[in-house]
Amino acid sequence: MTNSHSLLAQHLFTQRSAISPASEHVDLKPHSIDDAFAVQQQMIALSNQDIAGWKCLTPLENGQLIFAPILARAVVEQFHCPIIPSAKTSGLQALIEPEIAFVLGQDFTAYQHYSNEQIDLAISATHMALELIQGRFSTDYPASYYEKLADGLSNQGLYLGPQIDKPLAYQANNINITVSHNGEAHMFEGVHPCQSPQAPIYWLINYLTSKGVSLKKGQAIITGSYCGVVKVPLATNVDIEYQHLGKISVRFDHNR
Repeated sequence: MTNSHSLLAQHLFTQRSAISPASEHVDLKPHSIDDAFAVQQQMIALSNQDIAGWKCLTPLENGQLIFAPILARAVVEQFHCPIIPSAKTSGLQALIEPEIAFVLGQDFTAYQHYSNEQIDLAISATHMALELIQGRFSTDYPASYYEKLADGLSNQGLYLGPQIDKPLAYQANNINITVSHNGEAHMFEGVHPCQSPQAPIYWLINYLTSKGVSLKKGQAIITGSYCGVVKVPLATNVDIEYQHLGKISVRFDHNR
C-alpha cells in the first residue's frame, strides 16, 4: 500500500457523503487494476465497517474487471430506504439497478480455490435486490475505468428484497422487470449481462481469494442489472416486479 493509495482512498471515501461529490483527484490517479484494488481495500479500512457484500460481473472482453465492496451500513431491508439522490434539472431521483443477490452460507478462505459446485452448495439464500447507485464524479469529468473501479463503480448501497427460490434464481437469465409508481407502469425486457446470474460469483470468489481476501458467511453478492440504471422518484411508493419471481415494494427517501 503506497501513500498515494491511502490519500486517494481518503479523498474518495469523503465523496460518498459530500453534498456535491467530485471523486476526481488529478494528482492521484490509479493506473492499474491492482492500484484500484489497493484503494478499495484502503477505503474499507477507513470506513471502519464490515463488508456486507460485493457487486461484480464476469470479466469483460476488453480485460476490464468489475467488482466493488458493499459496506455494512449501506445495506437496507426496510420499506423506507434512505438514498443519496441524483440531482438533475428534472429534480431529485433515486438511481437503482434491479438485480439478484446471492447470500453466502459459509466463509471462503483467502488463497484457497473453490469449484463451481462448492460455491453452489455454499449459497444459502437468493433475494431480489436493488443496487443503489450514486454518481460521484463531476458531470463533465471523463473518469477513467481505473478511477471508477477505485471509487467503487458508483455503488452507494444495496436494498435486499424478498427471498426467492434458489433454483428459480439460477434460471433467471431473462426476466421482465416492471417498475410502477404514481399510477404508471414501465416494463423492461430484462436480460442478465453475464448470461446467467450466478456466473459472476464463481469468478469473484476465486479472484478475491487469490488476492488474499476472505469472504464471510452472510455476505451478499449482486451480479449485474437486468435493465441498467432505472430512475424513480423520491418520497413515492414504488413497486418493482420481477416476472414470475416476486415484487419489491419500497419508498426512497433523501438521505441528508
